[in-house]
Amino acid sequence: MRIKLSLLVPALILILVLTACGPSTQTAARNLTVSGNGTVYLTPDIAYIYIGVNTDDVDIAQAVSKNNAQAQALVDALKNAGVATADIQTSNFSVYSNQKTPDPLSGLPTGYTYTVDNTVYVTVRDISKLGTLLNTAVGAGANNINSITFDVADKTAAQAQARQKAMDNAAALAGELAQTAKVSLGAIQTITYADNTYSPYYGMGGGGASAPNASVPIQAGQMQVSVSVSVSYAIK
Repeated sequence: MRIKLSLLVPALILILVLTACGPSTQTAARNLTVSGNGTVYLTPDIAYIYIGVNTDDVDIAQAVSKNNAQAQALVDALKNAGVATADIQTSNFSVYSNQKTPDPLSGLPTGYTYTVDNTVYVTVRDISKLGTLLNTAVGAGANNINSITFDVADKTAAQAQARQKAMDNAAALAGELAQTAKVSLGAIQTITYADNTYSPYYGMGGGGASAPNASVPIQAGQMQVSVSVSVSYAIK
């Protein structure tokens, strides 16, 4: 009889261990995850533009000297037009050679010309004066103007408004889906979001022609601040 008891005890322990390791009867959490989008349209109030002076000469020293004089005249004209010194930044200064057309008989180079480029990156804080400023720049010697970019200096309020719209959009969609599925929404479990700011881009090619007397027509258009969110709700 003692032998039987000693065998039953290990068997009982094994049964308890197997029961503890068995599949859980706990119900898995049920969630509904939706995406929401919010967009706010803004009128640009600031612009960025590259303005430069490009000069050529057969003598490299003369090419640099002419460029220096024209570039300084350009910077002085921009400042006189109301652009702050801090809003004018040199973005490029380069000197490079160009081989002249080879001699048709010998095929040898007939010489070189030298090109000098000095470009400044200008921040324009009053867009209403941008057209006049471009005329001023060309009149001062600028012959390379490109990459006008518009923006809004402070997008903080617009981003907050776009996030609120995105959350409202997600909540409306979640409510619609829950009603269709005949379930009830519980508390929000997770939220993720991403900002996406789109700014229209405009370009103006440079040239040596004189600018017209009237201001250059500039259309700033609109830009948009967009936010997307992903919200997960518990459902019951």
